[in-house]
Amino acid sequence: MKLFYMPGACSLSDHIALEWAGADYQMEKVARDRLKSPEFLAVNPCGAVPALEVEPGWVLTENVAILQLIAARHPDAKLAGGNERERLEVLRWTANLASDVHKAFLPLFAPQRFVEGEEATEMLKRKAAENVRAQLARVNEALAGRRFLVGDARSVADAYLYVILRWADGMQLGLADFPELARFKAAMDQDPAVRRALAAEGLS
Repeated sequence: MKLFYMPGACSLSDHIALEWAGADYQMEKVARDRLKSPEFLAVNPCGAVPALEVEPGWVLTENVAILQLIAARHPDAKLAGGNERERLEVLRWTANLASDVHKAFLPLFAPQRFVEGEEATEMLKRKAAENVRAQLARVNEALAGRRFLVGDARSVADAYLYVILRWADGMQLGLADFPELARFKAAMDQDPAVRRALAAEGLS
């Protein structure tokens, strides 16, 4: 398999999951200015990462699907939950992180997509930061007294959450105000597979 990625983007969650799974894979870095190039659009018509070339002629896109495939292809790594309830909870969290938490960052990453003018931009960013913090507060509460989002073992949802927390930390959104999330991120920072993925992408 080959993972098309940008350093630190949500594709990092797939990279971490591949490491946890002990998968045989390759990486191809995609520069931001290459996303809309004809060459990359032939890989992913949406012009975004991640994209996973599963086999010749099959490129899978969308983070939720890629994470599920990695877990399904490497059942011994137990990244999708154990019983039925856990499997559905992992899927629920992965979908929620993609559809609600991740999306809440978009006005912070690219406010010019939504508004014009300095005043409108600053107002949008303030509102977006409030929304992100509200989303983080909800996840923080769910993590209370738990090492991972689902059950007693790590899952692909934890890899996705970790990447989102790196964004929040990097954008100084007050991660210290959420002790459960700060604890979770600190533990993940020390995970050997996470550290390998970060190093491979040139991230500290």
